[in-house]
Amino acid sequence: MVRFKAEVTVEMETKRLSNAVAESISPDNQKVPEGLTVKTLAHGRRVISKVECNKSFETFLATLDDLLSCMQTAQKTLRAI
Repeated sequence: MVRFKAEVTVEMETKRLSNAVAESISPDNQKVPEGLTVKTLAHGRRVISKVECNKSFETFLATLDDLLSCMQTAQKTLRAI
């Protein structure tokens, strides 16, 4: 079975923003399809997301795209408050 893996690291301006973004995009309270794992955490000023996918490459890319889009939206929203 094909397995795709990625680790996405984005550095934020502050540790507080990093924690808030990681918390807001964390999929802990959401169900993900079988064969897909997404884990996000804050480490200092960095938000680190690990994605593993046993599905198609298209699913893998769509997941990464969604993750980055959500991260960007969360960051913009949190900066505005």
